[in-house]
Amino acid sequence: MKKSILFTAVALAASVLPAYAQNDSISEAPKPEKAKFSVKPTGRILLDGGALISPQSDMFKSGFAIPDARLGVKMTYGKWDAKVDVGFAYGKVGLKDLYIGYTFSPEHNLKIGSFIHQFGLQSATSSSMKPTMEEPMSNGIFNDSRQLGIQYEYSGKKFLATASAHLEPSATTYLLTPDQFTKEGFGLRTRLVYRPFHEPGKMVQVGISGAFATPQRHGNPDTHDGFVFASNFPTRITQVSAVSADVSNARNLFKLSPELLLSYDRFALESQYYWVNVNRKDHLPAYNGSGAYVTLRGLILGNTYSYDMMGGGIATPAPKTLELVLDYNYSTLTDAAAGIYGGRVNDFSATLNYQINKYMIARLHYSYTYRWDRADAAPAKLSGIMARLQVIF
Repeated sequence: MKKSILFTAVALAASVLPAYAQNDSISEAPKPEKAKFSVKPTGRILLDGGALISPQSDMFKSGFAIPDARLGVKMTYGKWDAKVDVGFAYGKVGLKDLYIGYTFSPEHNLKIGSFIHQFGLQSATSSSMKPTMEEPMSNGIFNDSRQLGIQYEYSGKKFLATASAHLEPSATTYLLTPDQFTKEGFGLRTRLVYRPFHEPGKMVQVGISGAFATPQRHGNPDTHDGFVFASNFPTRITQVSAVSADVSNARNLFKLSPELLLSYDRFALESQYYWVNVNRKDHLPAYNGSGAYVTLRGLILGNTYSYDMMGGGIATPAPKTLELVLDYNYSTLTDAAAGIYGGRVNDFSATLNYQINKYMIARLHYSYTYRWDRADAAPAKLSGIMARLQVIF
């Protein structure tokens, strides 16, 4: 009897175990998924046209322009990504983005190369994706273009933080000439953001950015003892300098920029303040400049705004949306105590943005700009009505 029971148990085990072994995931570990390599072409074309009206009619000419045309490539391989972007504008060819990135996790990212390092809300969008069509003048004055360096970014649910170490913007010009490359100034910067709410239709974000830099190339390529702060009038149909301050005998630079983002339903408010201090040598007084903008956004067609986690700002609206954007900007590069009169500028603009599809945007833009208090230029006014058709892929 015992032998028959034992024989039956062994027979049952022999029939069950093979089937269990085939279905049990533990018995055969899954093979790791191979990283996929992909290459994607990128590009953009901006077509601008408009009428410029000014008492200084000899300075501003109406017409048409192609202010930006780019062609590049994006590559991804597992957690690695890279981008190379070449642009053509105003008869010149130049290198734009050139970087390699590594994503440790959805929250942690590292990037090295030449790119725009984060500094405030305007970091969330590229130059051609600004809702105001042209970036606020204060950002053009007090922020920086692409810089060669390294940036770490943490993007958590409620906090975003970046830390960058970089060379001065002109370092990319001397990328292939080591004798100049080793003489470039350097800088450090960070952006810290608290975002308790960032869901569609309800966003609250406050933050602050800070930066330190040593003097940059100033005149002769071998001389690095100054900083230049400048901006053109806000149109790319023609390029006319609005404000400019040349700060020589510089020792170092500090700047701070608090930011605010609020959004509810179809409406949003964006604002940023800029303050810069340049300490100088030879007992010269320090130089201070400042600026700020306030942007009001509203969707005439469309539902609500959505959020860009890695950029730390409002994402590009969905296709078939129509947006009205009002913006006011004030900046001053005049510091009487330092004896530098770089000028002051007021700028107001209204922009209509229609997202035709995911690749095309049509913009209609009006702006009024007034510049005064510049030592080497008379006061000037500009009213402009401009239109843009842009294709980005």
